[in-house]
Amino acid sequence: MKRTAARPLLWLAALLAVYLCAPFIASVPQLGAADWANVDWRATWSAVGVSAASASVASLVILLGGVPLGYFLARSKARKVALLGFVVQLPLALPPLTSGVLLLFLLGPYSWVGRFTGGVLTDSFTGIVLAEIFVAAPFLIIAAKSAFAAVDPVLDDVAATLGHHAGSRFFRVMLPVAWPAIRAGLALAWLRAFGEFGATVMVAYHPYSLPVYTYVVFGGQGLPAMMPLLLPTLAIAIVCAALSIYSGRYVAAIEQPENGDDPLEPSANPTASRAETADLRLAFQLRRQLGPFDLDIAWAPATRSLAIIGPSGSGKSLALRLIAGLESNASSAVQLGATDLSTLPPERRQIGYMPQDYGLFPHMTVAQQLAFPVDADAASARYWLDHLGLAQLLARLPHQLSFGQRQRVALARALTRHSELLLFDEPFAALDTPRRRRLQQSLRALQREIAAVTIIVTHDPDEAALLADEVLVVEQGRVLQAGFIDSVFERPASMRVAELLGLHNVGEGVVTAPGRVDIGNGLVIATSDRGFAFAAGQRVMWRVSSHSIVISPDGGYSGLVDTVELRRGERYVRVNIAGLRFDIPSEDARLREGAECRVGIFADGVLVWD
Repeated sequence: MKRTAARPLLWLAALLAVYLCAPFIASVPQLGAADWANVDWRATWSAVGVSAASASVASLVILLGGVPLGYFLARSKARKVALLGFVVQLPLALPPLTSGVLLLFLLGPYSWVGRFTGGVLTDSFTGIVLAEIFVAAPFLIIAAKSAFAAVDPVLDDVAATLGHHAGSRFFRVMLPVAWPAIRAGLALAWLRAFGEFGATVMVAYHPYSLPVYTYVVFGGQGLPAMMPLLLPTLAIAIVCAALSIYSGRYVAAIEQPENGDDPLEPSANPTASRAETADLRLAFQLRRQLGPFDLDIAWAPATRSLAIIGPSGSGKSLALRLIAGLESNASSAVQLGATDLSTLPPERRQIGYMPQDYGLFPHMTVAQQLAFPVDADAASARYWLDHLGLAQLLARLPHQLSFGQRQRVALARALTRHSELLLFDEPFAALDTPRRRRLQQSLRALQREIAAVTIIVTHDPDEAALLADEVLVVEQGRVLQAGFIDSVFERPASMRVAELLGLHNVGEGVVTAPGRVDIGNGLVIATSDRGFAFAAGQRVMWRVSSHSIVISPDGGYSGLVDTVELRRGERYVRVNIAGLRFDIPSEDARLREGAECRVGIFADGVLVWD
């Protein structure tokens, strides 16, 4: 059922709409009463020409200066810049005549500027343009500032990592993305300049612009002479409104994307696409102070597939940005093979940076995305287009692609410039589970084919285990543990690491005798761990494998069922044994919360470490 707005709101909307339409309706009968015979068409069209020409020149000047100013206001957070933003908007709040008086103080014949220029800035076409710039510029500046503020800054970051310097990023990414809103502001500025009267009549009474000429004719001939003069203005307004409606309704035909999230099949010869270069290794030491947050981490992994895992706010994404060079910091060091990346700006680091939404430029087709990197290799682009199943998508824009297709385009874009380092900032965080699993498998297959070092930033331990050979666990800007995936997951360095990795049946205890550990509350378990070499009384950590703990009538421990849970379709029972809780896989449907049970723990499945 279609929802309708509340009736009082409809009445209020209708009241204002009727009022705004009424003057146009009231002007229709005046067409017959207009004094068409005494119209000075030459003077009228001269005034129209002056207004149109001056508004166009003023709009061009406003465009050239207003767009950079809007960009500067949007990007800077300084208080002085905020004050500047307030000042440039003041003409909107001033009565037009007041604006004219202020301009006379600056440009009038008795001002220092007027004396220097010989008074040519008043009562001239130049004076009209200057008056229109003053009153109309805020419309474009505000539009440009809002447009640039709305552009995702990630796009600028991605463009930098693809080799583009600041000027190129502005003209090829930021400006095209912001242009629709800037264009609307430019149209408003032109209309405001075309219809300007107050400031113009004070600064440049001659030559007549259309508003000034209308005022003069009205003073001499009254209302009957107005309709012929209003027609050009109304015609221009109607044309602008029609163009606005047309551009607002025009939407490019959007092709319905296919699923596109099917897993990629490895090529018949997976090593064929690897670069014939030395096996690269990454090492870094990152330091960054952001207010109360202090990041200080170092890592020198031995493999190419890496993951950084930690809770929200731990510094994972900041670390990735420091590696990419998107956060300036002289105290950080990043080494990739023999190259010291920390001395290079982001556009020269030869890396691929993929944020959560992959950072595709919304105004570029797939073909343009792949051609965008500064040193894009055409042969490599063709290879990855075919290999990643993108050959049929070259003409599509990002909003016409599925999530899987977007990921592949971002990967292909990075690989066309032979990136030696690929950085992924939680690339699957916003996806549903089935799609996330498929794309994770796709990325893992691709990792086996390329020679680049990959770093995945994630808070999902399963994702880290799938996509990395080594993992760095961080919290509050500090390293908690680093090492190979198997080692870290088998033997977490602390209970906090175990919690971040989502591990169960892990705890701290005290060795009571060789092969026996008190894990708390007097509960002692046995271990046959071959690496057991701990003295009695030594504090250790322990872990019981889920395959080595079972619910059985012959079990040696008495427990109480706390909860019964389903995890990925498998049934787990959480059992309380002497105040300690163990997660046990069990398909016994008879077990219910609160039920008593016996639990067996096999010694060969108990790991102990310090």
